Amino acid sequence: MDSQIMQKVVNVSRLFHRNTFSRLSDLLYPPCCAHCHIHTGSHRALCPSCWSEIRFIERPFCDVLGTPFAYDEGEGAVSPEAIANPPAFDRLRSATVHDGVARHLVHALKYRDRTDLAPMMASWMARAARAELHAADAIIPVPLHRLRMFRRMFNQSAELGRHLAMATDRAFLPEALIRRKRTEQQIGLTANARALNVRNAFLVPEGREDLVFGRRLVLVDDVYTTGATVNAAAKALRRAGAADITVLTFARALGQPI
Repeated sequence: MDSQIMQKVVNVSRLFHRNTFSRLSDLLYPPCCAHCHIHTGSHRALCPSCWSEIRFIERPFCDVLGTPFAYDEGEGAVSPEAIANPPAFDRLRSATVHDGVARHLVHALKYRDRTDLAPMMASWMARAARAELHAADAIIPVPLHRLRMFRRMFNQSAELGRHLAMATDRAFLPEALIRRKRTEQQIGLTANARALNVRNAFLVPEGREDLVFGRRLVLVDDVYTTGATVNAAAKALRRAGAADITVLTFARALGQPI
């Protein structure tokens, strides 16, 4: 048999088995909404009702902090907050506002071991920072301290970063940054207390500087609140010579810290 015909037969056979397995899997585990769990047309999706509750962050927003503007202030507009307190990173991009369904997704991933949500959430993040990811050399997740990692068994930021890297064909470098200081949980702390809690908490390990020096990086976390954690992480990357840092989070808290 001609080799091209043989290859077509093999490809058709693979497709048949893949589709058959997918149909059997759907019978055992029907696709359902990632939030309310009613049946949906596909896995890793939301039903129309839950989808309508997601508040995606779209332009116009502050070019530095990504804070939504009430009206378009022109290209490159920067918020008073970014002018008064410039961050250690170059820009922040977030997919959604951290409330309602989006907040539930973050908590499900982080506290209920719903790592199956990471691909969907990462796809929304990729959309929110398409240009920044295209220009980036590598993706680095905000790390957990080894003791917290031991208890939780996974890092939600690394899960998001890993799927982002696969979707955008960018290098994924979780080893480029470590959390050397065991910090308290940020929830419930004031903005100043959060900053003190994570001061000097991060470090680019000796011998890993070449992964950071002169490179354009995307620093990934699940939620941006006061910015204390990603600022501390960005400072460590700056000390190691990072040329450009975009912080990319799934959600962005607006208003008071949560």
